[in-house]
Amino acid sequence: MKNSEKILETLSSLIETGILTSKDIRKELSTDLKFKKDKILNKLQLVSREEFEVLKKIVEKQDVIIKELRKKGKVKKVKKL
Repeated sequence: MKNSEKILETLSSLIETGILTSKDIRKELSTDLKFKKDKILNKLQLVSREEFEVLKKIVEKQDVIIKELRKKGKVKKVKKL
């Protein structure tokens, strides 16, 4: 809690002296929030819609191939996980 109070006091003193403007603060906060958002997204290891669609098409093609091979008797049925 003391850290946040100290930051607010520093910001208010910089604004009072004219060194820091509200636009500067807005820009800094916006940049900071973007970095935090990117960090969270990277932690979640999300994939883009394009990557998802490509993988989906690959899986669908493999499913068709497996079904065709089963019909020909070249592949045995395997238990699903």
